[in-house]
Amino acid sequence: MEPVIEVGGLTARADGALLLDGVDLTVRAGGVTALVGPSGSGKTTLALALLGETAPAVRLRGSVRVAGVDVVGEEGPTRAARDVRGRVVSYMPQHPAHALNPARRIGSVLTELARLHRPDGTDGSGGTDGSGDSGGTGRAGGAGGGRSAAGREHAAGALRAAGLPDDPGFRRRFPHQFSGGQRQRVALAQVLACGPSVLVLDEPSTGLDTVARLRLADRLTRLAADGYALLLLSHDHDLVRAVAARTVTLDRGRVAAAGPTPEVLPAPAAPPPPVAATAPVRPSGAVLEARGLTAWLHAGRRGEVLRDVAVRVPEGGCTAVVGPSGSGKTVLARCLAGLHERHRGHLAFRGEPLPVLRRRTARQIRGVQYVWQEVRGSFDDRRTVLEQVARTAVRLRGLTPREAERQARAVWERLGLSSEHTARHAAALSGGELQRAALSRALLAEPGVLICDEITTALDSVSTELVTAEITRLREESDTAVLWIGHDLALVERLADDLVVLDSGGVVDSGDSRTVLGAPRSETTRLLLRSRHLGTAGPAALEPVPPGVQRKEHLQP
Repeated sequence: MEPVIEVGGLTARADGALLLDGVDLTVRAGGVTALVGPSGSGKTTLALALLGETAPAVRLRGSVRVAGVDVVGEEGPTRAARDVRGRVVSYMPQHPAHALNPARRIGSVLTELARLHRPDGTDGSGGTDGSGDSGGTGRAGGAGGGRSAAGREHAAGALRAAGLPDDPGFRRRFPHQFSGGQRQRVALAQVLACGPSVLVLDEPSTGLDTVARLRLADRLTRLAADGYALLLLSHDHDLVRAVAARTVTLDRGRVAAAGPTPEVLPAPAAPPPPVAATAPVRPSGAVLEARGLTAWLHAGRRGEVLRDVAVRVPEGGCTAVVGPSGSGKTVLARCLAGLHERHRGHLAFRGEPLPVLRRRTARQIRGVQYVWQEVRGSFDDRRTVLEQVARTAVRLRGLTPREAERQARAVWERLGLSSEHTARHAAALSGGELQRAALSRALLAEPGVLICDEITTALDSVSTELVTAEITRLREESDTAVLWIGHDLALVERLADDLVVLDSGGVVDSGDSRTVLGAPRSETTRLLLRSRHLGTAGPAALEPVPPGVQRKEHLQP
């Protein structure tokens, strides 16, 4: 088939740094092409160039053609680029918070996108999406009503294609009412609602549990079979091997390898199954503890998301929390960090009651540090990222700015960030680089407890090893306690002493991690384990959940 995307000699520069260096790329319809490489290798810069867009201060040169339209030339992005955005090529960013409007219900946005970009849509004035949030006048009569109805149908189809329900109650939700994995699929639905022929997906498996990741692989394969051209940017090499026919590797802005996926990314040897073993003896005192924790989303205790949850982290220990997307993991982390106030139950730090963040002492704020998944909004674009990292030690430990910066650089370098990065602002760093910067910021407080919420999802394997090595060093040298939230069960096995499995807001399994993974008691744990090895799990991973086990929308086909 003829190429839908043709990139030739593409170069990108920003603040004197060379981000892309003569990149060539071809993507054809009806298949998946993967773009892989270390954090900061230029993947997102290349993806944005396909829409004729750049981050601030980035200058493009070269040639980019999408569906026969020149979107980048020797003078940079062309005027024709705006005619292909959305309608021909749609981009889903790595962190869905960047794509979702927090003030609007998702149904309204999806319907508006369909009306704006599809040939049978309207200009976005008038009609409703059936969610109760009007897209203009709120009237749907005559021909305009027919076009609005088409927009609503396209929105519903986009939700179904993304693996989400299309009922009115679901469409009335706001983005903050979804888990990270659900937001990722809502962002995919927004891309599909535009009716493009080219999908550029930046880390679409971020925040997904093992079951949802399997579903995503099937979904991407079906989209390619339907004739879409897909460019998949991903650190998830198992996902790439499962869906992509061709893979291109970027390294420092250059194409390091390109060809059939099995040649570029050979399959690794399958890891051995977890083995149950006698739990080691660990300190009994808990640095951080929650008992009887119940949390809800709305006033009047409506929208319960946690129910009677118990978790504890001993000094120097690591307790992991896993579970399906939407099971309540991040709400648990936010309760412990003091950011989610609608809860009841007992929270304690070193045996003392732990109030909400705005009532915590400086000692408690320093003692419990939280690193979350979507960190871009936590950095100020007016100052360098290193300045903001060092500021933590000034505020919480009383260090001088010079000493704080010296310590910040030391942590920075251990996490694989170079001196070149120290003068950059947030917009000039990749998602993986910002994630490590956010971890550095928390570590500068020298906390007693570090809460890590999916902090490796934006990282390549080398960066992940640096992060886990730093976590291990902290536990061994400083007795720092770690609460680790993640979907990567292999990483959980390596790091965690104890494991808590959540589903539908409740604890369904808990205990020593090797015992829980080696002899799981709940069907939720067994289902997560069966689907952990993408492409090798077989049909059993997708079999129906037996009666009596709570079924969630993310587990449904």
